[in-house]
Amino acid sequence: MFTGLVETTGTLKSRIIKGKEGVLEILPKKAFPNLKLGESIAINGTCLTLSKLPMSGKSALVFNVLSESFRRTNLGNIKIGRKVNLERALAVGDRLGGHIVQGHVDCVATVDNWVKNGRDWELYIKFQDHMSPYFIEKGSIAIDGVSLTIVSLDKTVLSVHLIPTTLGDTALFDRKKGDEINIESDVIGKYVKRLMDTSKIKPASSISMSSLINAGWEG
Repeated sequence: MFTGLVETTGTLKSRIIKGKEGVLEILPKKAFPNLKLGESIAINGTCLTLSKLPMSGKSALVFNVLSESFRRTNLGNIKIGRKVNLERALAVGDRLGGHIVQGHVDCVATVDNWVKNGRDWELYIKFQDHMSPYFIEKGSIAIDGVSLTIVSLDKTVLSVHLIPTTLGDTALFDRKKGDEINIESDVIGKYVKRLMDTSKIKPASSISMSSLINAGWEG
């Protein structure tokens, strides 16, 4: 579990894909202390398992990645040398400064536009319309692993505001118009929608002619 508060950025150093799996090497801008083999780290909001410890503070982090992760995220297509966002898993007792982020990317969307707004920037994201029910204005969203608040929303485009701190501490400003970007909707909203969908399904009646006769009906 994560919070969407990016700890540092990294550079995608290499990507090797063989069949249904692959290996990513990412060089972090800032070394993580006390790393443990097998721990979870979110890369652009995608929960991955650290498969090889760095030999030094300047060594790359290595992750084994399944084809499903490449298919459902931008990790299979982002160019070598581009920046990515890094966040270690939430520890018990840490402050939940963002929102609950699972590291399970729902879809890949695209950067639609950047608009300057004073010292801040508005980022517009174009998504597939089947994701629309999972978003609400003022609701939480993780964009490439960054916890943000939806400002405006229509059927296929949403916008978020980014302050200078977020722009400086994450890889989002590295994203250009048309670039792929990972989206994870609010997990609470997913469960609410699921419950609403299932509540609309009426159970089949268990009453039959034989059950009526067994109950004593003599029609």
